[in-house]
Amino acid sequence: MAKNVRSKSAAVKPLHRSSVSPKEKDVLGRAGEKAAADFLKEKGYKILQQNYLLPDGEIDIAARDGQMLVIVEVKTRKSNSFGKPYEAVTETKQRRMIKLARQFMVRFRVLRLPVRFDIVSITGTTPEDFEIEHFAEAFNPWDLQ
Repeated sequence: MAKNVRSKSAAVKPLHRSSVSPKEKDVLGRAGEKAAADFLKEKGYKILQQNYLLPDGEIDIAARDGQMLVIVEVKTRKSNSFGKPYEAVTETKQRRMIKLARQFMVRFRVLRLPVRFDIVSITGTTPEDFEIEHFAEAFNPWDLQ
């Protein structure tokens, strides 16, 4: 009879590097997205959509700043132990944001609007202690082509 042995390579690996559980991470992320939307409204942005699902992913916030369509990525972390939240917006994520922006613009027939990509970086554990950094025009899509 064969012995059932677990090899080292089959060891269970943690899903997340941080000490935040997946549920806590989702709650923190949603609180961050709400805080980001409130922050942008205070700056005069008109929020068009939040957590908008498209075939290739989700747009955290789509907004208007005057005549500009703004696609906003929100990153929220409890601390800067693993780096600032905005540092998690890699070139791969930027390319996905561009793809999502195209899908959004086609769906809502706003192909002629100029578009900009912003990042809202939030650090803290509750909305009361959130530190919010806003990076307008965080990256230029032409630099990625």
